Amino acid sequence: MTIYGCGRDEAVLFRRLAPRFGMRPTITEAGVSEANVGLASGNRRISVSHKTPVTDATLRALSRAGVEYISTRSVGYNHIDLSCAQSLGIAVENVAYSPDSVADYTLMLMLMAVRNAKAVLRRADVHDYRLSEVRGRELRDLTVGVVGTGRIGTAVMDRLRGFGGRILANDSRPKTAADYVPLDELLRESDIVTLHAPLTADTHHLLGRRQFELMKHGAFVVNTGRGSLLDTEALVAALESGRLGGAALDVLEGEEGIFYADHSAKAVESKQLLRLQEMPNVIITGHTAYYTDHALSDTVENSIINCRKFESRSRRG
Repeated sequence: MTIYGCGRDEAVLFRRLAPRFGMRPTITEAGVSEANVGLASGNRRISVSHKTPVTDATLRALSRAGVEYISTRSVGYNHIDLSCAQSLGIAVENVAYSPDSVADYTLMLMLMAVRNAKAVLRRADVHDYRLSEVRGRELRDLTVGVVGTGRIGTAVMDRLRGFGGRILANDSRPKTAADYVPLDELLRESDIVTLHAPLTADTHHLLGRRQFELMKHGAFVVNTGRGSLLDTEALVAALESGRLGGAALDVLEGEEGIFYADHSAKAVESKQLLRLQEMPNVIITGHTAYYTDHALSDTVENSIINCRKFESRSRRG
């Protein structure tokens, strides 16, 4: 198998685990592209990172190189054109990893948002230790709406129950024991809305101007799912008007080419990102909720297992 976009810590695990499954990995730090599909020659199976979009042109080049299977080291598929892959006869599969990584991070962001942590830390950095005029809130007093109740959303709800507040859930296909309500009702009733739905054509801009207008005055939005679940322009407007009390965003529309790179010495061209980062009640992190040692181990092992299973299915076929 060929592994593209492989970081150093990933590479160590791939080299250690692949031989146990009778596989020999070809590893490159570069994301998959037309320029390096030759690395996949002779390997029908490849593994890719979610950090690099897999373009139609790259998919066609992979097909010509004999690739029949792509395992993406992520839960989401939105960086791959699935319809193009299907038309070329390339199967695409995601990997399961510890939902606890993102669930833990989501709770951290919630707590930071309702306790005004960004403003507190900014003041502390300049040795201003005065108390804020705005007091924080406690989760036990709040209603949290969880949108998307797959493995991660369910893990978030499991954690929230320990805080004693009210939990509402929304999902097109209810998957667990929860108080499921229509999305509009969840938005009207929730003090915090946290997003864990997959990004599809139906969920693109799941929350926009109309949905923000339904939400409680001063409510918070947390997004550790995918950036385009939120209409960022509408989000900025709702924050600027004071309609929303704040937001905590690990993912963002247009993050490609910005997140996972050091921009400290060069300008960031995203006006929306810059505006959000100026706001004292908005927390931005760089798509890092999944980034734990446990999740990495799961991802590498399950990527290898996926490729082995594909090979076994192909032989039976």
